[in-house]
Amino acid sequence: MNLRTFLLGTCSAVALAGLAQAETLTIATVNNGDMIRMQKLTDDFTSKNPDITLEWVTLEENVLRQRVTTDIATKGGQYDIMTIGTYEVPIWAKQGWLLPLDNLGADYDVDDLLPAIRSGLTIDGKLYAAPFYGESSMVMYRKDLFEKAGLTMPDAPTWDFIADAARKITDKSNEVYGICLRGKAGWGENMAFLTATANAFGARWFDENWKPQFDQPEWKYALDFYVKLMNDAGPPGASSNGFNENLSLFQTGKCGMWIDATVAASFVTNPKESTVADKVGFALAPDTGLGKRGNWLWAWNLAIPAGSQKVAAAEKFIAWATGKDYLKLVADKEGWANVPPGTRTSLYANPEYQKAAPFAKMTLDSINAADPKNPSVKPVPYVGVQFVAIPEFQGLGTAVGQQFSAALAGQMSVDDALASAQKLTEREMTKAGYIK
Repeated sequence: MNLRTFLLGTCSAVALAGLAQAETLTIATVNNGDMIRMQKLTDDFTSKNPDITLEWVTLEENVLRQRVTTDIATKGGQYDIMTIGTYEVPIWAKQGWLLPLDNLGADYDVDDLLPAIRSGLTIDGKLYAAPFYGESSMVMYRKDLFEKAGLTMPDAPTWDFIADAARKITDKSNEVYGICLRGKAGWGENMAFLTATANAFGARWFDENWKPQFDQPEWKYALDFYVKLMNDAGPPGASSNGFNENLSLFQTGKCGMWIDATVAASFVTNPKESTVADKVGFALAPDTGLGKRGNWLWAWNLAIPAGSQKVAAAEKFIAWATGKDYLKLVADKEGWANVPPGTRTSLYANPEYQKAAPFAKMTLDSINAADPKNPSVKPVPYVGVQFVAIPEFQGLGTAVGQQFSAALAGQMSVDDALASAQKLTEREMTKAGYIK
């Protein structure tokens, strides 16, 4: 064997050995715009970490929740990194299902994370998930339609003003609907919106003794208001619309107002994606004068399931995707207005971001105004604005969401939907031992 053949053979063996040692991270994530953008930018990560390859499982919101919950509860081990919400993190961490993120690197700067977001992901002083983006909710509206109707949006509107304006700017003959709101059933879809909204109407899921409250007048008022408003000023088929469907309607000029996640602001103001980009204004989520606004608090986060065999590689990826340098990467590629919002104090102190993102202050104000420990007008035994932070809420929220979606679709009355919600919630809470 000559020297050249020997060296080539040796190099091939080394290369094959390197490939054999390469780790593949399987990442489960949601099909929201910021996550899709992240996938397109991961060459930056893999070029710096050639020993790590990435495999994506991108799912619709409700499906993602079902899959990752089943996988982690059964120790299925399908995913190395999971995209989970603020709801799951403390519950799963306490059950020993998540690993603490102890090695995100010296330059990660955990203290830069917004306190309101970080606190929901920290248990016993340890961070169990890193926020990819954080959000509250707010009003996004068409300034041109308001001007045409002679209306002025207050910075802090009431629900009565919103409802009146929605009806006035509706023009169904031209497929312009005054308001788009979530109707798709799911604890994180229609019930995220309706739970936060109901707080502003004085409603709550449970009283201090965990007795369900759907038979109380506050819920009747809130759900009746919502269904009538959507029938009068909402788009057809609204009971099938979640975040992504309403985003598409708003971007194509079919919604006069949309009350939803603050993260949508960069998408509706992006001229590459939105036909109304230069016509959008923002306001705080509405109230009814009772002292609570319907603005929620949420983050989509990256976490590592317990029992993972690829912790070091997973932490490297999480540090990359949720670190300060990733924000700069997005800014360089897409502009400052399109960086993932709601996670870092330094972003909101950045003059370039403030200049590029007209929604920055409203987003931060909305996040800081949310009060997960006192979400409703009356006292409650739970934490959470648009969810109830107990393990049973996933199933309960989706079951109740199905009743309310059916009421919106006209398949049952508001009274019947509330009666059904009360009955099923009482049954499940009794079975789980909350009600004696």
